[in-house]
Amino acid sequence: MLPIITEEQASLAFAEIFQDVHAWRKKMIHYIKDENPEINSAIIEAANNTDLDPKAVALGAYMTYILIEMAAKEDAGMDVDYSD
Repeated sequence: MLPIITEEQASLAFAEIFQDVHAWRKKMIHYIKDENPEINSAIIEAANNTDLDPKAVALGAYMTYILIEMAAKEDAGMDVDYSD
């Protein structure tokens, strides 16, 4: 079962993401490549095999990934800090 993403978690993530969407997306490419290469490959495959904008598809996938990760870490009682 996936963790529940709170409004606070979403607000924190969106505040960081929408400061500089392009830089954040590039950061996530490297982060997910290291953390979970299979997910990264799936995101790239989905982005490249659709008529939609590949960068937008990847952004949505990366946003979803980080929101789920934040919620899972908080549920596990881990400190979460996504600021740079």
